[in-house]
Amino acid sequence: MDLVFTDSNIEWKFVEDLDGASEVVVYARLPRSFQIPTPVGNYAPDWAIAFDKDKVKHVFFIAETKGADSLESMELSIIEKNKIKCAEKLFNVVSTRSVKYKQVKNFEELKNYIGLKK
Repeated sequence: MDLVFTDSNIEWKFVEDLDGASEVVVYARLPRSFQIPTPVGNYAPDWAIAFDKDKVKHVFFIAETKGADSLESMELSIIEKNKIKCAEKLFNVVSTRSVKYKQVKNFEELKNYIGLKK
């Protein structure tokens, strides 16, 4: 946790939750150089997360963290929203049962999406 750099309180809370979760094996803030080409420009997702495969059904996960307020407000430009939609479509096409992509507000939403019990 001491080696992770974030640019928001939402991401810092996400890091704290990842760090304390026994089902998370490793996580990393993806560098901006990790980019996915989309029709509206390159997109860089926020996180790569690997889970203990005996505890979850999705072993590797790429996540985009955006807070509830930023999802609904003008904080996200139309271009950024479209990049995220394009990335989600791409990952849904190339994903396997063990690799998933999702935009989430927090770790609780991620846990619900992958089927972790509360």
